[in-house]
Parts: sequence; structure tokens; C-alpha cells
Amino acid sequence: MVHTTMEENFLEGTLDFLSEFVSRQHCPPKEIISHLIRQMLLNSHQGEILKDTYMLLMKIQMLHPANAATVGWDWMLLKYIMEEQVLGTTCLTLGRDHPGHGLRNKPPGWLLFLQYVVQTLEDDFQQNLRLRMLQKSIAKKVLSCDKCFNNVKEVVEWLVIAVTGVGFSKPQKQPQETTPSSAEARAEHSSSAPCQASTDQAEVAPPAFFTQKVMLLLQRMLSIAVEVDKSPNCSSCKIADVIFPFILNIPLRSQREAFLNTMESQLLRCKLLELLFQHSCEVPTTLPLSLAKILYFLSHSSVLLQYQDETATWQKWDEMLQYLSLMLTSYQNVVLEHLRSSLNDRMDLIVQKAKPKLQDDDDISHLDIQLKIEDFISRMQQALGQPFPLQIMEKLCMLRELFLIITST
Repeated sequence: MVHTTMEENFLEGTLDFLSEFVSRQHCPPKEIISHLIRQMLLNSHQGEILKDTYMLLMKIQMLHPANAATVGWDWMLLKYIMEEQVLGTTCLTLGRDHPGHGLRNKPPGWLLFLQYVVQTLEDDFQQNLRLRMLQKSIAKKVLSCDKCFNNVKEVVEWLVIAVTGVGFSKPQKQPQETTPSSAEARAEHSSSAPCQASTDQAEVAPPAFFTQKVMLLLQRMLSIAVEVDKSPNCSSCKIADVIFPFILNIPLRSQREAFLNTMESQLLRCKLLELLFQHSCEVPTTLPLSLAKILYFLSHSSVLLQYQDETATWQKWDEMLQYLSLMLTSYQNVVLEHLRSSLNDRMDLIVQKAKPKLQDDDDISHLDIQLKIEDFISRMQQALGQPFPLQIMEKLCMLRELFLIITST
């Protein structure tokens, strides 16, 4: 009966029959789940159909969580949808075998699809983590830095575009055809990443709640990519290297902060900030990531990133102090939660109540902190004169307190 409604494209009938069929005892086969995704969730402009299809997919996922063998989507489909919607690229001539065939009218179900993708990744990841079999997870198949790093790079590109709003396409209530000329223009634009974002991004950016939803979903994917292989430390370094040139070209502080603050992986955030501060030092240090290195950045880093001309000098120093505090708190979490160890080793360390593994360069004194603070104040006096803006002094006091608290524990 279900196959008949599918062949006749009777969407309501398909949903009704499947809703009655799905239970703990009955799970639809992979091809039916794929049909729900491709032909209904991603190919309908009817709000009720989209909502009901999504709810049915989530019901199936709850009762019968997808695994690498049964998952109804693949990376090729996800890539097509994200490049169609996030990059705004439209293919006008798709073969029937193309995963995006029939999707060129930009139906609004793509955000629900992204939510569903992340849910299947998350559920399967947690299940295989409990079994200590992450090598058999969906994430290992599509988000491994060891096996398919190009996929991870694509997630980074989608995330940067979502943050900056360049080429970002909001869900549309009505289908719109795209002319060949506009498609070519967008394709040319999207091929030049990392690119310098324009100053009028605020006018084209999607609503804040929508942007944040997409950012959080993509950040979760990056967090899974950090953890799915045996060395989170190596994976985070690889991903940070990819993000680094992009973030250098984000001109708005609010966008940089959104990118960093939504980053779920503390280890990845730490590695990225380490690259940024190392880049800003006239004399880079060879110290490993440690408290001593963060102190070095305080006394040797210059203004980090590109700014609009009207940005006051003190605001540049203010942002630098904010990121130093963010790096310090992230590093503390990395150490306390054993985040550089693999998930399997981490679980053992937690069960054993193992103490955090400190490095020699984490042994800094209160005198070291005071001297570096004084060095920083001296540099700021030369750059800003006196009196310092209140915001600067507040952030400097907060950074000092963070150092003192961490070194006292």
C-alpha cells in the first residue's frame, strides 16, 4: 500500500500509512526512509507535509536509530543541499540519477533535513561510543579527519558562509527559478573561498535566530569530527589549520565572536586561538600549548585581525583581551576534562578519577603573571595613552583573576 502511494506521489497517503505502520516492532526499510527524505522533506513546499514528514522521520529515528548500514541520506545529498541553500548555488540541468534531482526550486525543508542529519549522527555516535566501536559509526564514514577530510573542510566552508551571511539563502515560502546568469555569478563567487567579506553583510544576513541554528548544527558536526578518530589532538589541529585563513578574513568582530562562541569543541577553539595569537606575534614562540604560552601571548601579541577603518584602536586591544580570556578558559577545560585523549581513554580516566595531566610549562607563578600584566600595560600605554578605557581595564582585571584562580587550584 505504501509503495502504491509513493508511486502515485500521494504524499498524505504515504504519511498516513507509514505513521500507522511504524512501531517498535516495525521499521520501514532504508529505501522508504530515503524516499521520505528526498521526495518529501526536500521536495515539498507544503508546510504541513514538511512538518509531518520531519516528525515521522524523527519517530523512526527514536524507535529505530539509523546506523552506517541503514541511514537514509549520504554525503553527496547533504553536500548538494548545503551548496544549494547555504552557498546559493543552483544546478539547472541535473540528471535523474543526481542526488539533487528535482530539488532545484529550493524547497524550505533543508533546515529540517540538516537537523535530521545531525540527530542521526549524534544518536549513532553515542551508541557506538557506549560500545566502544566508533570505527563503525556514521561519523567515521562521513566526518573522519583520517578517512574523509574533504568532507570536514566542506563543513568549515558552510559554517563560515553561515556566519558571514555571504551567499546565505534563507528558507523560502515560494519556489523561485534561478536564471543561468545569476547561477553562474554565484558559482564564481563561491569558488573564491576564503574570501574577504563585504561591508554590507548585515543587509544580506539571515535573521539571527536562523543563523544561530545553522551555526550550532554545523559546530556540532565539527565537534564530532574532532572526536571520532583516535587522536582528537591531531584532528583539532587539522581542522584549526583549515579554519584559520577563513577567520582572518572575517572583518566584523560580532561575526568572529559568533564563530568562536558557538564552537562546541573546547579543544578546537583552543587550537584556533593558538594559531591566531601565534600569527600576531612578531617573534613566535616554540612553547607548547600551555599556561606559559598564553602568558607569552599576553606580552607579545599585537592586534589580531583585520578591522574596519572606523574601529577605534582601544577596541582592537579589547577584542584581543577577550580572546585571551576565552583561550585561557578553554585551555583549562581541555586539561581538566582530558580532551586531548581519545574518547575511549577519556572514559577510562574519568572512571579512574585520574588527575589532570599538567605540563612543565603549566607551572607559572603569581609573579610571572604580574610581570606579564605589567608588560601588557606598558605596551598599551604606548598605543593608547592614558587613561585606559574602562572596558580594557575590566577585561585585564578579569584575565588576571582567571590566571590567579587557575594557578591556585
